[in-house]
Amino acid sequence: MKTLRIVMLLAMLGGLILSACEGETVEVTRVVKETVIEKETIVETVKETVVETVVEKETVIVAGTPEVREVEVTKEVVKEVEVVITATPVPAEPKEEAPPVQGVLPRSETLIADILTGRVGTPGNFNQWVGWKWQDRGTQQLANEPLWSVDFATGEIINGLAAGDPIYSEDFTRLEIPLREGVAWDDGTPFTSADVVFTVETLMSNEGFNSYPVFAGNVASVSAPDDHTVVFELTQPNSRFHTNFLDRWGCTWIMPKHIFEVVEDPITFEFDPFVGTGPYKLHSYDPNGYWTIWEKREDWDKSPTGILYGEPKPKYIVLQYFANEGAKILAQLTHEADVVNLSSDGLKAILAQSDTSRAYQPAFPWVVNNDPCITGIAFNTTVAPYDNREVRWALVLAIDIVEYLGIAVDGTAAMSPVHIPSLGSYPENFIKPMESWLADFELDLGDGETFKPYDPDAPARVAEYARARGYVFPDDPEYIEKAFGLGWYKYAPDAAEKLLLKNGFSRNADGMWLLPDGTPWKIEILTDTSLATDLGSRNAVAASQQWKKFGIDAEYYASEARGDLYNTGDFEVSSDWPAQEPWGAGPDLYRVLNHWNSEYIQPIGVVASGHPGRWSSAEMDAVIKQLRETDPADAEAVIAVGIEGLKVAVTEMPGIPTFGYIGFVGWDEHYWTNWPGSENSYTQPYTHWGPFKYMTPFLEPTGR
Repeated sequence: MKTLRIVMLLAMLGGLILSACEGETVEVTRVVKETVIEKETIVETVKETVVETVVEKETVIVAGTPEVREVEVTKEVVKEVEVVITATPVPAEPKEEAPPVQGVLPRSETLIADILTGRVGTPGNFNQWVGWKWQDRGTQQLANEPLWSVDFATGEIINGLAAGDPIYSEDFTRLEIPLREGVAWDDGTPFTSADVVFTVETLMSNEGFNSYPVFAGNVASVSAPDDHTVVFELTQPNSRFHTNFLDRWGCTWIMPKHIFEVVEDPITFEFDPFVGTGPYKLHSYDPNGYWTIWEKREDWDKSPTGILYGEPKPKYIVLQYFANEGAKILAQLTHEADVVNLSSDGLKAILAQSDTSRAYQPAFPWVVNNDPCITGIAFNTTVAPYDNREVRWALVLAIDIVEYLGIAVDGTAAMSPVHIPSLGSYPENFIKPMESWLADFELDLGDGETFKPYDPDAPARVAEYARARGYVFPDDPEYIEKAFGLGWYKYAPDAAEKLLLKNGFSRNADGMWLLPDGTPWKIEILTDTSLATDLGSRNAVAASQQWKKFGIDAEYYASEARGDLYNTGDFEVSSDWPAQEPWGAGPDLYRVLNHWNSEYIQPIGVVASGHPGRWSSAEMDAVIKQLRETDPADAEAVIAVGIEGLKVAVTEMPGIPTFGYIGFVGWDEHYWTNWPGSENSYTQPYTHWGPFKYMTPFLEPTGR
């Protein structure tokens, strides 16, 4: 029995040993328990069957006694392991690259805007100090920096090349200007006070410069006590002298001394390539004037723009001329123009067809309506019959302002009866305080008859027109005043006729007007070539139609030389602004009124330093003198003097103010965003104004 029990025990132990040593057959499988994806590498935790040698313990019977021993066994086991797998990424959608601009510029780094004033007539001439040189081709808004700039959207005066405010003596006969340090011209030459002194002395030495009368008549001496200070001694008290260097659209620019001092004749010098202190430099231009390309400076941080606001976002900016409004619309719809200036109908067409285009305002009237320009008609008051105030007034009364605004801008603008726009603080400071005077103002029609031309109900009639056109807007008086103005002048063709008859005019058998010498009266209105979108041209179209209805043979003619013809007085009637526009910041109207200063009158053929209409009067000169002697900080006194100047202008009517400038601007957000719309007006919204350069650091590329 004992032997049997031992045999049975050995058999049982042997079975256990065999069972323990025998490898279990396991199907090779991979069970994913966790997957972590990092970029293109996948880390997986898996179960795998692997073959490996392990050390195991077994019990054997030695001499009848169980004994535990360690033995090496090769076997298959299942283990959890981490496996790193390089994933095959899903193919990305290839980025669709737009064709290069002008064949060389990457579209995603390039901003394209239209030139407001049309095709450049002198493409290779950048001498802005002589004549008209299409400054909105990029020189004023990208490559040049003035001493100061006005931003009408914020009301801010921005220190550019100047480091701070002008410092006057108590009697306004001495002026000190501190200059910004760390600025360089785009060729690397440091900007210093020597450049300012050289500029002023050069302008004073040659009558061929636009600003010669201003500096020759006001500056006794100019000096530079150090590299960043300029001192002026003036010939007479002038608290506004520094505004000659204050830019809103045009001012006296500073010449690079190191370039102009070696030029034989600074009048005929074309200054090509243009060298400025702005954040962009000249890249290239079309010799036929269709486009100008500007490239961001590598040392943009040595421009006032870079110092103040940081790096501009677009690497390239193209200012381009489009043949007509249809070309502008097509260019924006195909993302080949980021900014275009349009008509009312053109803007509506863009907004209806493009998912990426937007306007300044999100709803009616959509337009930029805080621009401090007054549009209308300018007369050359040195040429008969426009040298006669009663003839000028007759042409005012021959206009139905409702029809006029409908023709010009589809009724979407605010009219103004005075020579400043009805926007911002101007209505409260000037137009409303003048309303009682305007209501009492009379014209002498002859034979003892007088006529009061002011019409406070004109805005309500324009509002009716706009509603009839399908526009929806509030009916409250405050909105009507803001959108359409406070008043204008009566449509009074009978009164206009009496004024003309009083001055020797007559009608022929067909009812057409004849001049006092019996010859047909023909009015030719000089205007720009952008007939659909330029607001001067829109005034020309509207005025010619109104005067035709009155019996005058009136028409407009567009010329690419308009700027030169206007400034030299080679016109009779023009659709240019009837008055110099105000600063757009504060109540000071010095910029408006001083352009009628008799000191600046030039004969026809010579560039005018003042308003090209060449009107002046002793009454206006007295107002200008009073303003020069008034502290600009005394707002109450400044407004009072400004009102007196506007009364003189209305009485004489050297030009016809019609409506404030409105911008039908279309912005495409396909490549660039963060445009300064009405909901985010961090700066003025135009690409043709000087402060456009201050917009460039805030634009955001979409990455397309």
